[in-house]
Amino acid sequence: MEQNNDGSLSQVRHVVLVLSGKGGVGKSTITTELALALRHAGKKVGILDVDLCGPSIPRMLCVGRPDVHQCDSGWVPVYTDAQKSLALMSIGFLLEDPDEAVVWRGPKKNWYAVLQLYWSLTLFIDLFSMIGQFVSDVAWGELDVPAGGHAARGRPMNICQYWRISKNTEWMVPVLVTTPQSTGDVRREITFCKKTGVRILGIVENMSGFVCPHCSECSNIFSKGGGEELAKLTGSMFLGSVPLDPLLSKSIEEGRDFTESFPDSATFSAISSICQTLLNSLETA
Repeated sequence: MEQNNDGSLSQVRHVVLVLSGKGGVGKSTITTELALALRHAGKKVGILDVDLCGPSIPRMLCVGRPDVHQCDSGWVPVYTDAQKSLALMSIGFLLEDPDEAVVWRGPKKNWYAVLQLYWSLTLFIDLFSMIGQFVSDVAWGELDVPAGGHAARGRPMNICQYWRISKNTEWMVPVLVTTPQSTGDVRREITFCKKTGVRILGIVENMSGFVCPHCSECSNIFSKGGGEELAKLTGSMFLGSVPLDPLLSKSIEEGRDFTESFPDSATFSAISSICQTLLNSLETA
């Protein structure tokens, strides 16, 4: 895959979008854990978190609420480690209150249709401009994988269309996250990617089984295999499954590195396997 030559992204080798088409499937968790696994694999990684409804990755990486500074090249990302191998830029850094959500006000129900159309277009343009600014105005420096511009819930089209207009779709690849039993929204997302000419890297099935905190046995309390079946139906690569693991949930809530804290767990093996498949796919793309 060729390196990009667009401004602040000129030293970025690959862009991986973490998408879904619906909320609550664990996009932030998958983004964070893949980024940490890539860092442990010796890669320099960046995360762009534009989840408008609740940016949580700063908390997951325990970076608090740092001030965002500017340099001649643009905004300086926040580094999560002394080696500066994992960079983060989040819309959460721009909120005065961490419990706030970013709100772009759309049309009110009692307005005339023409004003509804005007405000809808304004809303789209504002989101498009914001995402474009986050993509192009951050001084990422040299990165192997700017892990996945974690897509704003319900707004993946804005990110995809930004890259499409910028003619960068050749080096941008989405990873789609689904749960075993809810694949309909993700299937529509796959259709959207294909229609916009974006090549899908693969599908991750999250919450695939539950790991007992006492005996570590994994039980399928919901269902299993929905993500893999979806991959077969759509001709996409299945990257792997990640179970519901109380140790992972606790690590996320406390801002600890799960891959470093529990290297012997089955969940760690699953994340590492997905990471390695991801790297192999990127290198051969």
